Amino acid sequence: MPNRLADSTSPYLLQHKDNPVDWWPWCPEAFAEARERDVPVLLSVGYAACHWCHVMAHESFEDDEVARVLNAGFVAVKVDREERPDIDAVYMAATTALTGHGGWPMTCLLTPDGDPFFAGTYFPKAQFLQLLAGATDAWTTQRARVLDSGAHIASRLRELSDAGGGQVLDADALDAAVLQLRGQFDHGAAGFGGAPKFPPSMVLEFLLRHHARTGSEDALAMAASTCEVMARGGIYDQLAGGFARYSVDARWVVPHFEKMLYDNAQLLRLYTHLHRTTGDPLARRVALETAEFLLRDLRTDEGGFASALDADTDGVEGLTYAWTPAQLVEVLGEDDGRRAASLLSVTDAGTFEHGSSTLQLLTDPEDDAWWAVTRERLFEARKLRPQPGCDDKVVTSWNGLAIAGLADAGTLLERPDLVDAAVRCAEFVTATHVVDGRLRRTSRGGVVGTAAGVADDYGNLAEGLLALHQATGDATWLGAARGLLTTAVERFSADDGGFHDTSDDAEVLFTRPRSPADNAEPSGQSALAGALLTCSALTGDPGLRDRADAALAVAGRLAVRDPRFAGWTLSVAEAALCGPLQVAVVGTGADADALAETARRSASPGLVVVQGAPDAAGHPLLAQRPLVDGHAAAYVCRGFVCDAPVTDVAALTAALAR
Repeated sequence: MPNRLADSTSPYLLQHKDNPVDWWPWCPEAFAEARERDVPVLLSVGYAACHWCHVMAHESFEDDEVARVLNAGFVAVKVDREERPDIDAVYMAATTALTGHGGWPMTCLLTPDGDPFFAGTYFPKAQFLQLLAGATDAWTTQRARVLDSGAHIASRLRELSDAGGGQVLDADALDAAVLQLRGQFDHGAAGFGGAPKFPPSMVLEFLLRHHARTGSEDALAMAASTCEVMARGGIYDQLAGGFARYSVDARWVVPHFEKMLYDNAQLLRLYTHLHRTTGDPLARRVALETAEFLLRDLRTDEGGFASALDADTDGVEGLTYAWTPAQLVEVLGEDDGRRAASLLSVTDAGTFEHGSSTLQLLTDPEDDAWWAVTRERLFEARKLRPQPGCDDKVVTSWNGLAIAGLADAGTLLERPDLVDAAVRCAEFVTATHVVDGRLRRTSRGGVVGTAAGVADDYGNLAEGLLALHQATGDATWLGAARGLLTTAVERFSADDGGFHDTSDDAEVLFTRPRSPADNAEPSGQSALAGALLTCSALTGDPGLRDRADAALAVAGRLAVRDPRFAGWTLSVAEAALCGPLQVAVVGTGADADALAETARRSASPGLVVVQGAPDAAGHPLLAQRPLVDGHAAAYVCRGFVCDAPVTDVAALTAALAR
């Protein structure tokens, strides 16, 4: 019989609805049940595309013996970390504090009041049963000690959640961050540190922005070389586009095969910006192929974007993606198969498992036409293989990242269809995920979930809408973004000028989650800082700028100490130091379009560009800025000090270069 997860909108929870474990979703009733039965809570946190979550599910949660022990002695609660990042954050902090590391699946034992007294990650069945037996014994014979331990852990984590002062990110601090990143740079294989390697999207964006502001060739070299090696390696899907979550090795050869929306949305934007900076055709190709992956494989019927493709296919990692030389020959014939194997580094020994290889494109093909046909043939053949599952819930924050990436790529790479896709996504998310003026975290099948939006939902969606406003000239998106930011400042602000991850009226956990660290995506704090800064430049509102500066300062100490975990904070700091650089293009038609296109080619971190008719409603930067002698004109302002308007591309280019 299905358990209590059967009515969930989370694909991850639905994966467990037929388990013999008597799962509860996270809810007050679950903890009331634990108090009534006088038993501890077993909290299991994971997500749908997580390989080891699947392994633990098969080994333990689908096992009748484990289920009997769990059901008899615990209230078992299952949480989708992507649907409830607040729960994940506070208990991951406990897991990291207790074990020195974190990860998923996360396994915690809680008192009926929610205090953690034990935490870990993946457990094989035998160890898991030992854990449950030990916990039952401790709960029965050492209750006072267990409760005291849980209370002490919770109290200590509440103390650690205090940000504790900040640091202004001035030019010297940003220079020092680049120098520290240089010391951590892998000169052989690019990227930072050793295996496993994750795409450092936000750090690379920071390095591009630092180059744009300072001319640092060192910063550009680190960004460009890392982007190239990732794009040529096995972490990138050479047939379908899009990046896997991370590389298990230091040379980007073997990926962990899950493909996440938040990674690909950020990488789409990054490669677009790299092409703007360098004109690199590889960066353009990868950006467009990644956009095609989003539209083809992750777009939902409603126009939003699904969260992820699984790491596994039929329980096997890489089943869809890996190839042997014989398989290439089977699809392409002897000559083309051998040629493709050589080009794609598919060897007899294999670069992956069981003699199979991931596909790498370490050099450009000598015959582009041959490769285009070959790539399509291999892709069509791969479609006939079993395919990974899709976590089709729509997450507000990650769709905001997708909107920003598609809007920038569509504009800078002259693909209006990508801008159209961003518009459709924005229309869906703002219509469905905003309920009574507040954001919800997720939806599925067009039905919005109950989980409240967190800080990064507000910040990343606002960031996307502001990018879309600049791409389309539609004031609707500026107004929507400003509304989100007004709510965020009202509901998420902390006393020190930063932001909490949850709103002031959110469900009370044992501590209010708050982290300035940028990990796989921008933190709520840096996301809001960036959107506030951009919105300030687009509206001329100095109050928004003040809030952005305060939030940046709160995160400054972390950014200086470990820039690898503050990539978006540092990116926003570059924009704050360099901007605002406001370009208002008044007029319509070819001349106005040429001026706007010229402005958008500037890589200045603080740049905002708006185009429209003079005094167009909802466009503060166009107010009281007329045509010049009947001609379209560009008004360039730096730091709210404006130059005389210009009417030709050459003059605008010179103004932007100053």
